[in-house]
Amino acid sequence: MKITIVSVGKLKEKYLKQGIDEYMKRLNAYAKVSIKEVADEKAPENMSEAEMLEVKEREGERILSQLSADTYVITLEVNGRMLSSEQLAKKMDELATYGKSKIAFVIGGSLGISEGVQKRSDLALSFSKMTFPHQLMRLVLLEQVYRGFRINRGEPYHK
Repeated sequence: MKITIVSVGKLKEKYLKQGIDEYMKRLNAYAKVSIKEVADEKAPENMSEAEMLEVKEREGERILSQLSADTYVITLEVNGRMLSSEQLAKKMDELATYGKSKIAFVIGGSLGISEGVQKRSDLALSFSKMTFPHQLMRLVLLEQVYRGFRINRGEPYHK
């Protein structure tokens, strides 16, 4: 299985980089995992609705350019479907079983994701009704993907 995380913005925090590196290393035993960062748009504090939409559209175009036609796309969205760790593991297993060997998880920028990216999404997934920094979501997502592989293989980790 090939998993790509497409994320808006550069990761700067050292502690997040260390955690992400650790999970990327652990995931090597289960899948080919890569992270593609796309540039974020400069967004001043006080933007109009039209300006916010334009920022999301520009970031969305960059995200869409990273997604091939044969990729199953899972967007992380506040209003997406909530799954347990076991349900996410089952979904990943079903995708692999039915020939969807390329999965992309999309983490939008601070304003969310564009309508075009939402339309391209095969599954909108929510980790919580709370809002998290998109950089932190990379680490949380990688941990859950790792947990999913462990669950699917019946390996100890999940409690």
